[in-house]
Amino acid sequence: LCGEVILITGNPGIGKSTLLLQVANEYTTYGEVIYISGEESPAQVKNRGERLNIKSKNLFLMSETDISRIYEYLVSKKPKVVIVDSIQTLYNSVVDSIPGTPTQIRECTLKIIELAKKYGISFFIVGHITKDGKVAGPKLLEHMVDAVFNFEGEEGLFYRILRSTKNRFGSTNEIAVFSMEEDGMKEIKNSSEYFLSEREEKNIGSMVVPVLEGTKVFLLEVQTLLTEVTIGIPKRIVQGFDRNRIQILTAIAEKKMHINLSMKDLFVNIPGGLNIEDPAADLAVLISLLSIYKGVEISQKIAAIGELGLRGEIRKVFFIDKRLRELEKLGFKGVYIPETNRKEIEKNKYNLKLIYLKNLEELLERMNKDGQ
Repeated sequence: LCGEVILITGNPGIGKSTLLLQVANEYTTYGEVIYISGEESPAQVKNRGERLNIKSKNLFLMSETDISRIYEYLVSKKPKVVIVDSIQTLYNSVVDSIPGTPTQIRECTLKIIELAKKYGISFFIVGHITKDGKVAGPKLLEHMVDAVFNFEGEEGLFYRILRSTKNRFGSTNEIAVFSMEEDGMKEIKNSSEYFLSEREEKNIGSMVVPVLEGTKVFLLEVQTLLTEVTIGIPKRIVQGFDRNRIQILTAIAEKKMHINLSMKDLFVNIPGGLNIEDPAADLAVLISLLSIYKGVEISQKIAAIGELGLRGEIRKVFFIDKRLRELEKLGFKGVYIPETNRKEIEKNKYNLKLIYLKNLEELLERMNKDGQ
């Protein structure tokens, strides 16, 4: 949007500058774009631009860190879009402190916001993050800007996730998935298919769940593994899922499904590096746990949706239609769903076998009956 200020954060070396140089190139179709580099020399930015095959005549590079000079230049040029890499390198000479301090970050951001609102210039600002994943500088920075996007990715994985955590003019918690290629970031259009690409036809201890991230549905795999305790207290190793939630679900499994986990190590993993926060994944965790405990194979074309209550009841989930449509699109054949969603589901037609469940007792009966 015209005059919008967007903050882009992420770990060092994750690819923020690469992504924003590509973004700058795309915006040149609307007018002049200025890339302000305070961390890299013009030669370094030029080398990256050549690697990304960026040749637009509307893209200009500025190597400056004094916000007063930047302000004067942008007022004279009035570009459509400006990218600042990074806000921690800028300084205001009237403020008696070094660049990167909370005072300097706040003063420079105020100047940028003034430019954006007064002259209709859109800004992308790069912000560093601290070791605990928070934006470096004053907390006020996140409140000052119009939108905050976090660029995430695990070491050793070639994909990156751009996540919206604040957006005054749109929805939050939206995510986009990119792959890190030699010639830059490429968006992965069918991310569900990507995250499920290495699944076998049948699996033990594995279940697929359609989770909601903002307005998008992603199909993710829940994997569990049980091993005998060799010494000491049983382990509960969890990656990509809330550990406290796993403790609750294992307690429900022991009480309502009669699964004895007191002398077993439990490992839960969400392949691909994404974190599941959607409570609709509860049922998938329990089914994968039951599968590994009983040694029952599960077809890769079966999914599960449902939140669990402490009494073992399977509770209603929201946006059920969007979840089922995503399963249809990827060729799934069946899905376990809460009985409480039946009324709204029966209004539509799906090319899926809908397996309604009220509670975990019904799930046990069903799995014992057809081995699925």
